[in-house]
Amino acid sequence: MNKFDNISNRLDPLPVQEKTQQVHQESTLRSEVERALGRYFQHIEDEPVTDLHQMVMAEVEAPLIEAVMRNCGNNQSKASIMLGLNRGTLRTKLKQYGLL
Repeated sequence: MNKFDNISNRLDPLPVQEKTQQVHQESTLRSEVERALGRYFQHIEDEPVTDLHQMVMAEVEAPLIEAVMRNCGNNQSKASIMLGLNRGTLRTKLKQYGLL
């Protein structure tokens, strides 16, 4: 059995009892992504899915860049260091997401 065998079980939304217990637990980015993907898979049912990786990356990358730019006072040099990106790459992504 590999780590992907039970992925659908891990991505399913939590039972109501666990949801109420989880209110008192700290939420992580990972747990939020898993929950969102569980809801996504539940809604699409048996429809074919393509480019899921690109879709998820775009959904996460844009708000990440926005938050970092805000935190850095829109200083692209500081933001590129924080993100671990070349400043030119950051500018390309800012344009791509309509943030420049």
